[in-house]
Amino acid sequence: MRFTKMHGCGNDYVYVNCFEETVEDRPALARYVSDRHFGVGGDGLICICPSDKADFRMDMYNADGSAGEMCGNGIRCVAKYVYEHGMTDKTVIDVETGAGVKTLWLNVADGRVESVRVCMGRPEFASAKIPVLADTPEFIGQPMEIGGTLWSVTCVNVGNPHAVVFVEDVDWLDLPDIGPLFENDPRFPERINTEFVEVIDEHTLKMRVWERGSGETLACGTGSCAAVVAAVLNGYCKRGEAVRVILVGGELVIRYTEDGSIFMTGGAEIAFEGSVVI
Repeated sequence: MRFTKMHGCGNDYVYVNCFEETVEDRPALARYVSDRHFGVGGDGLICICPSDKADFRMDMYNADGSAGEMCGNGIRCVAKYVYEHGMTDKTVIDVETGAGVKTLWLNVADGRVESVRVCMGRPEFASAKIPVLADTPEFIGQPMEIGGTLWSVTCVNVGNPHAVVFVEDVDWLDLPDIGPLFENDPRFPERINTEFVEVIDEHTLKMRVWERGSGETLACGTGSCAAVVAAVLNGYCKRGEAVRVILVGGELVIRYTEDGSIFMTGGAEIAFEGSVVI
């Protein structure tokens, strides 16, 4: 099977062109190729497929084989892949995901996609649609005890479910210990992605993320969007203004507009191409 290894801000996936390749057991393949010792290595598997609703469809699987509805860094890489592999000559494309159809604008120079802006849609705040088991209709700045510590948690669904926690110093957090406690807390029946966010100023956030099914990753696109939305809701950032999100693997620019839409801009890179026996 031929594949392409790509990443957005270090959030790396194995991409398979399902216009040309047949993948039968995708969860098993995701577990196999994601292993960094015995496989290709990555945060998961993304299949680029035909769509009857958009120009292309993106099917995304985490490193543990579980399906993901949306991947902000991954969808930018899909845009780069289809353009640079001659599958489209359009610089504005629609991609179908598990979280609906997303529109992407490609910044192209000398035939290469330098960056991509994505309309990520509108966030969902209803507790039942995160989902988080709570007595309140929304879960914004609510106290939650996890691992013996009382955290102030804001829950947002941006295609994927996210819990955002604001901390004073994100670098010193023991994410391998704390992350699984959030991910597997019974109040999150479908597990949760958790963003730990340090506010630098009203236009800059610094973030680390623990993703369900993958652990700590170098970046998370939907998580960055959730972090900015939560920062606006909690009074740290202003709505409508661009916010720079500093991640372990790079930076993204997020804008949560007055009409409720979220726009994400960032790069996409090809690491290498190859083939693997499955």
